[in-house]
Amino acid sequence: MSGIENPVEMGRAIVDGHWYMTLATADASGKPWASPVWFAHDGYREFFWASKPEARHSVNLAVRPQVGIVVFDSTVGSGGAQAVYLDAEASELHGADRDRALAVYGRRSVEFGEQGFTLADVTAPAAHRMFRAVPTEQFVLDTTDRRIPVALG
Repeated sequence: MSGIENPVEMGRAIVDGHWYMTLATADASGKPWASPVWFAHDGYREFFWASKPEARHSVNLAVRPQVGIVVFDSTVGSGGAQAVYLDAEASELHGADRDRALAVYGRRSVEFGEQGFTLADVTAPAAHRMFRAVPTEQFVLDTTDRRIPVALG
């Protein structure tokens, strides 16, 4: 038993209720790096963010696309953690994929009271590019701090 009445609903609420995810990448030698990134998602099946291509996590993705992601509320006290963990494949987006991601990202930005990015904001010579992570596995924490597999999307 997980001790969670509805793990899928809980996982979706965590993803929907938070602005940042922690993106864990590794370079070619396996040296890890974790970065908080502001994100949007499409049906819990794709997670999008905008980053500078020269950022350490972006450079890491170019050589090693496997990532770990966690979305959690860092304001809760000990024993109150709820989190979604993702194993995923990530990459920079171009063309129609980038345009679709930008639309999703823009909608979420507006929902959270921010100004959305435009195509000009994520196309050279602009500083940022659009990235996507597609989960291969999804988990939530149960009441005994164990990860249980879920399918959020």
